[in-house]
Amino acid sequence: MARNEEKAQSMLYRFREAQAAELGLGTRADRRPKMASACKSLRECERWRGEILREISRKVSKIQDAGLTDYEVRDLNDEINKLMREKRHWENQIVALGGANYRRNVAMLDDDGKEVPGTKGYKYFGRAKDLPGVRELFQSRKNEEEEENQALAYYKKFMNQGPSYYGDTDEDDGTLLQYERAAEEEDWEEAYSNLRETLGIASDGPIPKLPRSDQTVPTSSQVEVAGSSSKRKTSEEGDVDMAPPDGDLKRAKNTKNSDNPSPPVPAAVEAARAHAAAAASYIPFLSTENLLPPTLPTRQEMETVLLALRKKALVEEYFGEEGS
Repeated sequence: MARNEEKAQSMLYRFREAQAAELGLGTRADRRPKMASACKSLRECERWRGEILREISRKVSKIQDAGLTDYEVRDLNDEINKLMREKRHWENQIVALGGANYRRNVAMLDDDGKEVPGTKGYKYFGRAKDLPGVRELFQSRKNEEEEENQALAYYKKFMNQGPSYYGDTDEDDGTLLQYERAAEEEDWEEAYSNLRETLGIASDGPIPKLPRSDQTVPTSSQVEVAGSSSKRKTSEEGDVDMAPPDGDLKRAKNTKNSDNPSPPVPAAVEAARAHAAAAASYIPFLSTENLLPPTLPTRQEMETVLLALRKKALVEEYFGEEGS
C-alpha cells in the first residue's frame, strides 16, 4: 500500500489535478469564492477572473454543438450568462483593489454600424439564437429597424431643401406677380359690381381701376445689381466720410428736427384726397373727409402728451390725487 505522500507525487495524480484545475474543479481548499468582495488579494482576483474566462470560452464552444437538445442549449446559455455576471463582479473587485479596469462599455456594432441586439442584459450565444422564442425576438427587432429606415428614407427627401422648395424664389421671374395682379383686378371688379347692385347705383358707368401704389417690389436680381452698383460707386469715389459717433448723430438729429420740422408732403396729401373724393362719389352717405386717412400726431405732439402724463403721475405719487 502506497502512502498518501507517495500518491501525491505520482504522475497520474498530478495529471488529474491539472485536469481538474483546467476544468474548474479544484480541491475544496482551492475553490473559487462565491463572493468576489471576500477576496482581498489582487493576484487572486486576476486568477479567478482568468478561470471564469476559460469556463466561458469552453461553454461557448460547447453551445455550438448541433447534437444538443433545446433544453441543454437553454441551460448552457443560462450558465454562460451567470458566468458573465460573476466575471463583472470580479472585475469590479479588481478595480476596487487598484488593478486594471477590464470593463469597457463599448457597444457592439454590426457591418452597417448599428448596435447588435442582445448585447445588453441577457445575451444569447451560438444555437441559443435559433431557439423558437428567440428567433422571433430577433426578427421583430430587425423588422422594426427596417421600418425605421424606410420612414427615414421617405422623409429624407424633404430635408435640407433650398429656398426654391419654400417658395422664396417664385417672384424672381415676375410670373407670379402678374397672376396676382390679374386676380386682384378680377376681385376688384366683382366687388365693385356687387357694391353697385347693393346701393342701387346704375351700372352704365365704367368701373374705376384698382388704386395701386407706384412703388414696385424689387426682385432679388435687382437688389443684387443695385448692391453691386453701389459698391462700385463707393470704390470709384475713393474715401468716404465716416459717420459721426452715436452721441453727435443723435444731437445733430435733434437739432435738425427742432430747427426744420418736416412739412407734410403735398403730393401725397393731394393723392389721398383725390382717392377719397373718387370713392365718396360712389358712396353718397360718406363725405371726402370721412374717407381720408387719419392724421397722425407729430413727434413733438407725442412728446408733449407723454410729458404731461409723466407729470400727472409724479404729482399723484407725491401729493396724492387732486380730489383728496
